[in-house]
Amino acid sequence: MKKFLMAASAGIVAGAIVTTQVAAPLLAQEAEKTRNVYEQLDLFGDIFERIRGQYVEEVDEADLIEAAINGMLTSLDPHSSYLSPEDADDMRVQTRGEFGGLGIEVTQEDGFVKVVSPIDGTPADEAGIEAGDFITHVDGESVLGYTLDETVEKMRGPAGSEIVVTIVREGNEEPFDVSIIRDTIKLTAVRTRIEGDSVVLRLTTFNNQTFPNLASGIEKEIEEAGGIDNVDGFVLDLRNNPGGLLTQAIKVSDAFLNSGEIVSTRGRNPEDGDRYNATEGDLTQGKPIVVLINGGSASASEIVAGALQDHRRAIVVGTKSFGKGSVQTVMPLRGDGAMRLTTARYYTPSGRSIQALGVSPDIIVAQPQRNPASEEDEAAPTPRSRSEADLRGRLNNDSLSDEEIRLIEEDRARAEAAAKLREEDYQLAYALDIIQGLTKFAPDD
Repeated sequence: MKKFLMAASAGIVAGAIVTTQVAAPLLAQEAEKTRNVYEQLDLFGDIFERIRGQYVEEVDEADLIEAAINGMLTSLDPHSSYLSPEDADDMRVQTRGEFGGLGIEVTQEDGFVKVVSPIDGTPADEAGIEAGDFITHVDGESVLGYTLDETVEKMRGPAGSEIVVTIVREGNEEPFDVSIIRDTIKLTAVRTRIEGDSVVLRLTTFNNQTFPNLASGIEKEIEEAGGIDNVDGFVLDLRNNPGGLLTQAIKVSDAFLNSGEIVSTRGRNPEDGDRYNATEGDLTQGKPIVVLINGGSASASEIVAGALQDHRRAIVVGTKSFGKGSVQTVMPLRGDGAMRLTTARYYTPSGRSIQALGVSPDIIVAQPQRNPASEEDEAAPTPRSRSEADLRGRLNNDSLSDEEIRLIEEDRARAEAAAKLREEDYQLAYALDIIQGLTKFAPDD
């Protein structure tokens, strides 16, 4: 027994020695790390004083510190930044759905400003700015070397004023200038309409208005169609939607799901993660859904598309989305400024991250580039083809009633309208064709 106790004691003593031997270097490393941090802060203070005292021109100390803070944040990733009191106020206004500017969502890539997407009906959209365009100059001045916020500030201005941006676009050999007249941007978060027997839900952004507008729009279109039984399906158009509020993305996804995970977020620490689940109630009552995405669909748009795709609730059609799979938290700072900091990554229900990869459509359908013919060709009327029905003295069709003939003619009119839409918006027409196919070949209950 004594031998056992002694052996046990020896084990405890040995364990203490090993613990001490391991802990000592770790404590030393931590102390060295802390010392290095303070040395770097001293270096910052030294540089700040030298700039303030010896730079060729007098500098504003507040501007210097703000630039240093912004440089620290922008070095982390393209979506972290410092917001001055004015910028923070602008951001709060944007989430409410009205602000001044050009109407584009931008990020920074290779030192230049890259357009994530133009917003529907805004000056940038009407001027022909496209997702993926690079802005290299603003009013003839290069933006290379400027931060994203500085470039955005240069693009701001009073409504009615003109700005000229230089665009580099894939497929164009030379840069070209685009003149845009600034305006007050009033966002309509959701537009709804009926195409054939399907409801088209066009979401342009995810702000505080998005889910309420979506819910009321769905209800209105179902009522106008004469009830849900007269609706074949729904197209959720998220093309060129740059995203917005995470809470709205969750609510929009929940609108089409009855249960299951919508999205999860994982931060630096495991305990910071969150999961968001759907609740009972599908506003479309189980009708087929097609989601349209493209390279301008980012962030919140990708959360919705990924959730509906993973739950097999919708068929995703279009081209690969933007690939922004991170979550930013806006933290108020003293002096009415704020810090936008990337605090988490988000994951679709199947556990996949779309960061830098984007959402891949179930069916890849590119939007053809429009190459309008010459004005003479466009002005020339399309010759109408002649048929048996145009011939004088033709025989009547005696196998069909007047009502059956009327229904055939209505079907033909719908087909002609679909063909016209295919020329105007090929991706949307493709989505509507999918819904029609799903409806026609769905098994009877």
